Amino acid sequence: MAEKAVPAQEAANPPESPAPSRRERVREATLREIKDIARRHLDAQGAPGVSLRAIAREMGMTAPGLYRYFASHDDLIMSLQADFFGELSAAVRAADSSLPADDVDGRISAALRAFRAWALANPAEFTLLFGPPGPAHEADGGPAVEAGREFAAIFFALFDTLLREERFTVPAESELTPRLCRQLESFAEHTGFSATDVSKGALRVLTSCWVRLYGLVCMEVFRHLSFAIDDMGELFEDELRDILSTVGVTYRAP
Repeated sequence: MAEKAVPAQEAANPPESPAPSRRERVREATLREIKDIARRHLDAQGAPGVSLRAIAREMGMTAPGLYRYFASHDDLIMSLQADFFGELSAAVRAADSSLPADDVDGRISAALRAFRAWALANPAEFTLLFGPPGPAHEADGGPAVEAGREFAAIFFALFDTLLREERFTVPAESELTPRLCRQLESFAEHTGFSATDVSKGALRVLTSCWVRLYGLVCMEVFRHLSFAIDDMGELFEDELRDILSTVGVTYRAP
């Protein structure tokens, strides 16, 4: 039987999705309030200060009532992590897209600086994402894991461009131990790095660059060098210059 033809005007203007019901709007507003309060507690007291009972008390709800929105404390934390990864990704993408698409060197520098800037502006949120392993690190899936992969994909796409342009010499796999190769494969699998036919040598370069930049930002956010260095901006820029040179990227001052 032939399919019924859809009028051209109807095809060009598909029906709008129905507006959320009042119950859906109330539920969404309550979810937002729960997470807003949780974030405020996180900023003030760190992850241990995020308590479902304390949130319920502030909202004038019972603790069991809160379980209609989040099944557990870990469920709430993972939802916050997904939100924070989304914020961080938006900040990094905005910096990346602020430059022309063909300015790969500038885009990489801008994206890495945006990562540091967001971390310094949101230390509690950064700690929840990149500090000691929590529920999202242990989960096999879920929105927090997916949001983390979407964040990583921004840098993977830029790195893949450098690979295609042959900006740097890729170490031969024979230079790496079999055990290291297995760890690099695990890194690629768990972070979602899916560039086609990426070599173990390329993964080694990628992880080296990431560990150096990430480690430096962690030391700044967690104030590990505050006893000796009161402003790590210059050290970050100097390390950034050095790291970018290893992958054939021309450094430009901010």
